[in-house]
Amino acid sequence: MRKRRRFLKLSIIFLCLGIIGCASVPKGFLKPNEAALEKRQLQMRQYDTTNEEQILAAVAGVLQDLGFTLDNSETKLGFVAASKKADATSGGQMAGAVFLDMLSALGGGHGNAMANCDKSQVVKASVIAKPSLDGNKITVRVTFQRIVWNMSNQISKVETINDPEIYQKFYDGLSKAIFLEAQKI
Repeated sequence: MRKRRRFLKLSIIFLCLGIIGCASVPKGFLKPNEAALEKRQLQMRQYDTTNEEQILAAVAGVLQDLGFTLDNSETKLGFVAASKKADATSGGQMAGAVFLDMLSALGGGHGNAMANCDKSQVVKASVIAKPSLDGNKITVRVTFQRIVWNMSNQISKVETINDPEIYQKFYDGLSKAIFLEAQKI
């Protein structure tokens, strides 16, 4: 009886492994798409220095200049995290919600579109600085995300910010800060 159970278990295992082994990986499965490459180019820059601490100090300064509060930093890992609170209300969104609530009230319903309007947000910045593969430069990658709360204090959106202007503003400030630091100005 025991041998039969064991044989049955082993048969099921080998059958499952055989079925899994027949599955194939789609062509180009691990190849990043064009959008991923564009996003990486937007988020990354290299600087002609090997002084990672200088870069991280400049990163912290630029984030503070942009209104962020430093939340966490780990110099040994080349990591800086910061956040800032901001208003998320939109005049168009509010006007649309008021209009929908009025239509609902006229129809005898109980409109609550205002509760779904955005109220506040927290913008988070995460920065990683690390030596390049050749060891002659420092690569910096920054990402900006936002968490949006609605009028009912519920999270309504969590998204990565892909606005090139924000990244350009950060990297312009970082380039200036690195230059000034290198010139001891």
